[in-house]
Amino acid sequence: MITGPQLDLSKIKRVLVVRLRSIGDTVLITPSLIALRRALPNAKIDVLLEDWVAPVLDGFDQIDEVLSFNKSSKRSRFAVAREIRKREYDVAFNLHGGTTSTFFVRVSGAKHRVGYGHYRYSFLYNHLLTSSADFWGRAVTHSAEQHLALIGSVGIPVDDRPKTRLNVTESAAASLNSKFKIQDSASDSKSKIQNPESKVALLHPVAAFETKELAVGKFAEIAEFLSTFGFEVVAVGAPNEREKVERLRSICKVPILAFCDLSLPEITALAARAGVFVGNDSGIAHIAAAVGCPSVVIFGSSNRDHWRPWTDVPHEIVFEPFDCQPCAGYRCEKFDSPRCIESVRVEAIVNAIKSLLG
Repeated sequence: MITGPQLDLSKIKRVLVVRLRSIGDTVLITPSLIALRRALPNAKIDVLLEDWVAPVLDGFDQIDEVLSFNKSSKRSRFAVAREIRKREYDVAFNLHGGTTSTFFVRVSGAKHRVGYGHYRYSFLYNHLLTSSADFWGRAVTHSAEQHLALIGSVGIPVDDRPKTRLNVTESAAASLNSKFKIQDSASDSKSKIQNPESKVALLHPVAAFETKELAVGKFAEIAEFLSTFGFEVVAVGAPNEREKVERLRSICKVPILAFCDLSLPEITALAARAGVFVGNDSGIAHIAAAVGCPSVVIFGSSNRDHWRPWTDVPHEIVFEPFDCQPCAGYRCEKFDSPRCIESVRVEAIVNAIKSLLG
């Protein structure tokens, strides 16, 4: 199950945590960072992320520093490798497992290198865990639990399974308010979003793959329903998703403020202000959960057990079951179109919102 000794926590002064890739992946390591800080209150804990996603942890008070690099730049990669080497970490945790993350763990020179037995180049680690299922004693585990298991395998207490958490920075909250004013002044929607007493509903109508993306028309119906609850509706997307977000606004019968230029800290600030989040399974859904926003998350092809919100805050997941779920999701391998997400009914989402809001 576990190879390598338990750590002597009294001797751990510097910790490196490596987690590459996406927004949701980054949010879901925060429980492990919380557990590490709790067990090692005086240690220096650094996290290595890709540069585009690093702002997710702006203001996160459980770590000392976020290191980042541009994955497409060899110069950036080797520059951060040299910096990591200089810091003389005692232990390095790989919460990703790919070739690049293994490179950084090995180049750290850490005495203790912790990973899973199924990682490529597993011989470069001296603490290996067979699986999170072995650690927790059950077959099905969440992504956050997989990270916690790796941390726990070397003696960090994780039995209470901390939940995701993010912090809102003052600068992000201020810049978000400025963008509210600009958007309101340029819009005919007569939004009341600038009023701090207004009820805000946050929608995220896009996703990485079409197998995870509910139709824009259905999101319009959801927005119209939320408006009857007295919510000011705000939709967000990335710059390359502007067309879909603008289409939502154009076909909806109620006013929607749409943003495709918010930074990740600004999205965190917006989610913290919202009274409810409704969106596809995505990194934005995990941000909403991590700031305590009640959430309805819509699932298509992805693994609900693995990717559902990791939070104690009230939330609902909506899906239509298919035998082929979950799948990789790059495209539908069974039907002419992704029926799993296409079959999700607006009525089911509305009922989930009603259940969530009481």
